[in-house]
This record gives sequence, structure tokens and C-alpha cells, in this order.
Amino acid sequence: MTSKFPPRRLLAVAAALALIGGQADAKGSQQPKTSLDGSEVVCPLGSFHCAPRPYNYAMCRPNAMLEFYDPTLPTTSDLRDVSTAYGRATHVDSSNQTVYRLTGNAWLTRDDQRVQADTIDYNDDTTDYDARGNVRYQEAGQLMAGTHIRGNTNDSRALADDVRYQMLDSRGNGVAKQGQMLDAQRTRYSMATYSTCDLGHHIWEFSGKTITIDKDTGVGVARDATIRIGKVPFLYLPYFSFPVGHQRKSGFLYPTFGRSSRGGFEISTPYYFDLAPNYDATLDPRVYTSRGPMLAGEFRYLLPGTTGQLNVEYVPNDHGESDGLASTQGTSRYLIDYSDHTQLWKGWAFVTSYNHASDSSYLYDYGNMFSHTVIYALSSNAAIVGSGKWWNASFGGTVYQNTNPFATDSSLPYQQLPYANFSMNVPLTRWLQFGMDDGVAAFSKDQNVGGERLDLYPYLAGDFGTSAWFVRPKLAYRYTAYQLDGNYQDYGYYGLLGSGTTSPFTQQSPSRSLPIVSLDSGLVFDRSTSLFGESYTQTLEPRLYYLYVPYRNQNNLPLFDSALMSFDYWQLFSPNQFSGADRQMNANDLTGAITTRLLDDEGVERLSASFGQIRYFTPQRVQLPNGSNTVPAVTDWSGSDYVAELDLQLSDRWRLSSEYQWNPNTHVTDMGSLELQHRLGNDGIINFSYHYRRGLMEQYSASAVYPLSISWRLLASWTYAVPIKNMVAAPTGTVDAMAGVEYDSCCVTLRLVDRNYVNQAYYGTIPLPVGSNINRRDNAIMFEVIFKGLGSSGGQIDSLLRRDILGYQ
Repeated sequence: MTSKFPPRRLLAVAAALALIGGQADAKGSQQPKTSLDGSEVVCPLGSFHCAPRPYNYAMCRPNAMLEFYDPTLPTTSDLRDVSTAYGRATHVDSSNQTVYRLTGNAWLTRDDQRVQADTIDYNDDTTDYDARGNVRYQEAGQLMAGTHIRGNTNDSRALADDVRYQMLDSRGNGVAKQGQMLDAQRTRYSMATYSTCDLGHHIWEFSGKTITIDKDTGVGVARDATIRIGKVPFLYLPYFSFPVGHQRKSGFLYPTFGRSSRGGFEISTPYYFDLAPNYDATLDPRVYTSRGPMLAGEFRYLLPGTTGQLNVEYVPNDHGESDGLASTQGTSRYLIDYSDHTQLWKGWAFVTSYNHASDSSYLYDYGNMFSHTVIYALSSNAAIVGSGKWWNASFGGTVYQNTNPFATDSSLPYQQLPYANFSMNVPLTRWLQFGMDDGVAAFSKDQNVGGERLDLYPYLAGDFGTSAWFVRPKLAYRYTAYQLDGNYQDYGYYGLLGSGTTSPFTQQSPSRSLPIVSLDSGLVFDRSTSLFGESYTQTLEPRLYYLYVPYRNQNNLPLFDSALMSFDYWQLFSPNQFSGADRQMNANDLTGAITTRLLDDEGVERLSASFGQIRYFTPQRVQLPNGSNTVPAVTDWSGSDYVAELDLQLSDRWRLSSEYQWNPNTHVTDMGSLELQHRLGNDGIINFSYHYRRGLMEQYSASAVYPLSISWRLLASWTYAVPIKNMVAAPTGTVDAMAGVEYDSCCVTLRLVDRNYVNQAYYGTIPLPVGSNINRRDNAIMFEVIFKGLGSSGGQIDSLLRRDILGYQ
């Protein structure tokens, strides 16, 4: 039998049955698992940074976890208010015209809503209702079942017994002894549980004496809450709040547990303050068993035209070991990290970053061993920056603080107080453009020569060609002038001179000016070909690059920010082999190179191979000093290294990349590298690499994510350094080793990682101060729990894995 009721009659029952007022936010619940079948983008092979893998709910059972789920009902409630209610039952009794009784498989349906029970009574005058026996309710995004429910529609109050619920979108589900709807927005459950795991198979859940959900604020609150993994209590909190929507909320974040050699065991219990829509804060008290308590905090703000963040760490009394040059035991210590970006007017902004530690050992003792590499210097900068269609400019200053506990401030870069830079690139015609890269700065560094430097670099550049050929002439002029400090004759290239030693700086106002002329040209040929039964387009791209720069003696110029750049394929086409402006190489060179590529039918580059060399028509006379005041002799090379590069990816699961440089003058290998990557299924990857640069490094690296099953993955990375002759204190043997295991299920991810690594190292041939010629090791272990739908216990491990395992997601 089917009956038609006024809309309010179904709403009376539905409002009472919709006791579950909200659901903890399950981030990423709508995002499917990454795959290689084209259904979703996977981090490409060779990517240096991969986005975090979305929560994987593929291992969960379908959403029809309560047996009465009907997938034919609408998935939105847009038409609910204008829809008509229908009733269906074996028998409907409305003899008194006030109370309707539906018995025998009773149904009430209105748009996306449906309530089912053995018996449903509804009073049309008072809007009281009573549903008994096998009560079931469904609406857009939610299922609920119980034994008995009664309430009043007008007051938005209801009371339900033996409740089971399931949120269809975000998977949250649980049970409660009793549910009470306090009003239209707030619901309270007694003796209740909550989890995003499969109903009846809760790997984790939290239970509370009471759980209150407020849909208006998007916050749920559990009192006397216990979080369990399996049947084992994991954490007890007398008060625990959690999100039931996408709104931010104040409350405790999950604690972190870890251990390192320097800090001992670490316990962190952060608390988040949702102060306003445009600013918030986090207070993070920590305890290090080997060093003492710490109070850390974070404050973020977003104002009209301004955004910034302040991070502070404070240790009132450090009782740990003091190994560095700074004496820290028994002292208070701190770290400040501040950044801000303020829009001044259109095209102009003020940017600043301030980073300061109490002492040079702070990062060595408290540095995050799971998300950062070793930091030997903290930089602080403040600048006004601007940009337009054809130009950009900046004016500011940069200073550095030494954070190497075993080195003095002489290891720092030069400070620039102030500096100004201006660059422009203006098209004059379709094929001709005018540009410049100019800069001026005041350089200073303790125990080293200082002064001001002006560097002007205007140029004219042409660009002729089509898709089959190009010719790019460029004419530039570089003028660099200095005004050194008055005591410039007391210094050499690397600091104060001893008595009787002659300074290389013979003028207080030296300068250098020279033209730079280059001509870059190339051709592109292509043809159709096949390989292993696949069709490709093959290109052949010869390229010639001529460079002319006259020689200027620059031995009387200081070295503020210049260094010799590593030679690679792109150095074949560079106008200068030195970084910075203090050295400009001389050249009368011709580079010859050739590249071939294989492109598949979709235009994806499957193979790229390049080979080239520079032929020198005049000697390279501009050289850097070799660690003292001595400048090496002029080279007599007729040609540079032969440089070869190969990138090969004939399938989506294998990738090979290789570089090789052979010196025809010394008949030795100067550089070689090999990187091999293989994807295992959807969730695994194996990497192997070898890197060699003569006289500087030779390292082997391997890393892997090895899936044992759909739930278990092994994680590992290893870097081994071969001893290098004449390298002072360079680490050898195992430099970094990490091993871990990851468990991923429908609703929880567990990670356990152990890392052993060199915490302090020195690469170079320049002698360091006494006490700094050492390498220190550290060992760290971290356990992380990610409750899908509630958040994680820290997130530090994920950043380490994505950094150390190429292609990790």
C-alpha cells in the first residue's frame, strides 16, 4: 500500500533519524588511488619532487556497509524542500485522522531521504513521531540504523537507541548506545565510537563517554576519549576535538614520538589555535630526554596585501652535551624563523626573511633530522622587489649566520649590505631585443677584504629562424668596477695576510671592461623510424656556438661571490665558466654539438642523446687562485672535455639517464654519472645511481619502495662514498642509510623509519680551523600514525621519504 503525505510528515521522521550531525574530515576521500592505467596522473619517472599520494580507500569495502543502502536514491538534497513525501507499508492506519501508523515493512521516501522500520507512528498535530523495530534511514551522504527512535519535529529534538551510522562520502562510521539531537545543528552521542575503517572491522577507532557534533562550527568533541589501534589503547585524552567538516578548528594535534642521538627521546604535543579566518597559531611543547624541555610556536597571518609566518623555538636550560666551538651546556637557546611578503603598490612588494639561532650548534643539536639536510649557514634578507612586462628589480640586503658548530665565521659567504639589481629584456623588432643585467652591492666579511662592486651588462640579441633552423647572434658589453675598503692591502683572496706577504690587490678602485660576442646556430632534421615494433619520429640536431671574449687580467680583483661552475653539457654554450661577477673568462671558442631524439606518436620524448666539445683557439688565461694567493698557470688545452648525455625511457616503467666527460688533454675521466629507475606495480619503485667527479666525489646510491602486498611496503635508501685523495675530512663509507616499513589499510597508515647519517661533514681542500676537521654521525628513529580522516601524528617522515627516494609517493 502506498500513501501520499504532506512534506512535513516525512521531514518529522527524517529530522529525528538524521542524528549523525557531521563527520570527521577525511581528506582526499574522493581521490582514487594512483595508477598507471591512465585513470589518474602518476608522478613521472625522474621527477625530483612528487606530490603526496592521496589517501587510498581502494582497500575499503564498498560504501553499502549498512545492508539497506539503495544506490538509486539521489546523491544531493537540492530538491528535498519541494518534493512530495510518499509512504509505503503492508498496512496504514489513519482512523483518527491525526496519528498515522504504518506497519509491516514501512517506508517513507522524500527525494534523497528514506526511512524504513517495522512500525512508524506520526502525530500530524504535535509532530511527535515514534519509529520502532529495525529502523533504517538513508539520505544524501549518510546511512543510519537503530532499534528505536522518538522525537519532535518542531523542536528538532530526538532520542535514538542502539545507533549504527555510516557517512557515504567520507566513510566515517560508528555506534552509540544512545543518540540525542539537541537541536537542528547539535547532536550528542553517549557511549559512542567513531572510525573511518570498514564497519565492524575497525583497525583504529576512538570512543568517548560522550561525543558531540556541531554541524554549524564543523567541530566534534569527545570526552573521556580513548584512541585504540585494534584492541590496544593507543592514547587517552580527557578532552578530544576533531573536525566534522572542512573548517579549521582549535584543538590538540596528534603527538609525535621519536629519538635521535643528540636529543634523546622526543615527545611533542602541539595545540592548534584557530584564532580568526585570516590568522592562526600553534603552540608546541616538547621534551627531549637528553637536553630538556622546549617550547615551540608558529603564528601565521594573511592580511590585505600581506602574508607572513613566524616560527620560534625556545629552550630555557639545555643540559645536553656541547660538542661544538660554542659553549651551550646550561644556557638558554632559541631559533627564530620569520618571513613576510607585503604588497606595496602595483608591481612592487617588500619581502623579508629573518633566520637566527642562539648559537652555531643549535641546528646540530635540534635540527629536524627527517625533513632537512645539514644547514651550515642561516641567511636573512630584506628587499623591495618589483617587476613589469619587460623588467624586474630588487633593492635590499642579505646577511648570514654561521650554523656549523665546528667552523668559524670565516666559512660564511660575504654579506651584501645593501644590494640593488636591475634586469630588462625589451623587444625592439620581431627578431631583435635589447636587455641588461646590472647589479651593485656592498660586500663585507670579517677578516676578509670588503668593498663595493658595480656590474653593468647590457646586450643586443637577435633570434632568426623557423622550426627547422635558428641563428642567434648576441653582442654584450660588461663593465665591472670596485671600491675596496681602505685596508685592502692587508688581505689576500682568503683572508688576512701574514707579515711579509704581498697582497694581490694593487688598486683600491680596480675595474674591468670587455665585449662579449656570441653566435649560436643550429638545424633540426626529422624522419619517421621504428624501433622494437614501435613507430617514432627521430630528430637530428647539429649545433654550433661561437664565443669571443678578449682577455683582461683580473688577478687584482677580489672574490666576493665568484666560483668555478661545474662543467656539464650546458656549459658548452655558456658565456662564462664562473658564477658571480668577479671573474669573466676569456674565450675564442667554437662549440660543436649534436643531439638526436626519439618522439613517440603522442610527442613524448623517449630518447635523447647529445654529444659535444669546445675547441679553444686561444688559451684560457683567466684562472681562480688555488686556495692561496697563487693563480694557476694559463691552460694550453686545445679542446674541452668531450661531453655525452643520454636519457632513455622506452616504457613508463624504466628510465635511464647518464652523463660522461672525458678529458682529451689528460686522458682521464673527469665526470661520470648513471641513474636507473624502475617502477614496481603502482606503488613500488627502485633507484640506483652512481656519481663521479674527479678529485671531488665518488658515490653510489640506491633506494627503493618495495611492495610486499597491497598493504605492506618496505622503504630503504643508502648512499656510500668512496675515499677521495686530498679531500680534507670528506665523509667516506656509508654517508646516509635509511630503512623503514609502511603499512597502509583502508583507514590507517603506519610508518616506522630508522635513519643513520652524517650530521656534520666537510667537502673541500682548503684547511679548516682547528677542531673543525671532523665528521659527526647521528641516528634517528620515528614512528608515525596517519588516521585517515583525522590527520597524522606529524608528517616528518613523508618529507624525508620524498627527498631520499626518487619517485616516492
